[in-house]
Amino acid sequence: MHSGKVELRVLGTTVTLQEHLRKRAEQDLGIKLRFIVDDGFAVQRQGVMHPESYELYDQWFHSIDCLWPARALQPIETARIRRWDEINSLPRTGRLARHACASAGSVPVDRLFVQADGSLARKPTARLSMLPLTHNADSFVYLEDAVPPALVAQGESWAWLLAPEMAGRAALQADAAIGAIDAALAVEASGLMQFADIGNLTIEEIDGLIATLIEFKRRGHFAGFWSSFAEAAQLMIAGKVAIQSIWSPATVELERAGLRFRLASPKEGYRAWFGGMSLSRVAHGRVLDAAYDYLNWWLEGWAGASMARQGFYIANPERSRDYLDPAEWAYWYDGKPASAELPGPTSKHLVAAGQQRDGGSYVARMGHIAVWDSVMDEHNYLVRRWNEFMRA
Repeated sequence: MHSGKVELRVLGTTVTLQEHLRKRAEQDLGIKLRFIVDDGFAVQRQGVMHPESYELYDQWFHSIDCLWPARALQPIETARIRRWDEINSLPRTGRLARHACASAGSVPVDRLFVQADGSLARKPTARLSMLPLTHNADSFVYLEDAVPPALVAQGESWAWLLAPEMAGRAALQADAAIGAIDAALAVEASGLMQFADIGNLTIEEIDGLIATLIEFKRRGHFAGFWSSFAEAAQLMIAGKVAIQSIWSPATVELERAGLRFRLASPKEGYRAWFGGMSLSRVAHGRVLDAAYDYLNWWLEGWAGASMARQGFYIANPERSRDYLDPAEWAYWYDGKPASAELPGPTSKHLVAAGQQRDGGSYVARMGHIAVWDSVMDEHNYLVRRWNEFMRA
């Protein structure tokens, strides 16, 4: 049976399961890669219910809260990760440079290390629940000429998503786990409610949040909801929406369409996410070896550089430096104005010369987090109530 290429099945979303990455990894590793792509919620569900359908689970640290208790995964041995020592302090300690990053939401380090009893905690061990890879600080995007000067004068705030001036032209992310946090940030910034822990709402808080959102929806405040970054871009390009929560790759499409927009650096802080890969509990033998090869491939620099070109960071950024032009590094990681026209992940042109990254440098952006994406204690209740809001 040892003839033929090993096939690896990777379950995940469009965030990292991209065709140019698949082709390059196949070529570099001499394996066959099958990407199983779906939206965040569907991927999480398949990850929990059908570990036999994939070898690698490629998603976010907050998903670990569903997959680990379901025993869908096996630990990753750090001894088999060549560049483990290069991974920076953010996922390992929850700190970056001198910044202690937010403690709200599903903080990556709190669910990173597998303890002797099989539980997950921040105490370092030689086994991981997920290999930390891509991450970013998300906020919202708005068309520059659509926001009235009175709002601009108050400074960028999550409250803008619910501002009466933006009625009928706002959109939110449709995924309950992420959309609800964006909405909670907006509700709190607008002074409509206060939450004890914005990354872990109580039943009463969820009820209050949903009641508030339904009221806005009935008044026609929301022009749409999106599940993928392509849908988000389309809402804005089609002129339906002037302000919306966003994922970085959608801004690539907005650039291409020639829109004049800004990615906000909200004064309250960003909503951050950390992605990575986990091993299915059923992976073993040659397939498991190939899975480790693929995990290692992600930390070799090329993939990290490709992620940088769409606005994402990688856990061992220094290794990507060799694959990025100095002008690219200065723009994406140092927050400096582009000294030349910069390429996208698969295109010759993405960033115009002179442009500057909204929010500044890596440390400035990832050091200003309000909350991490999370799976709340009342996640099932939140999803139920969120679906009522979607149907209202």
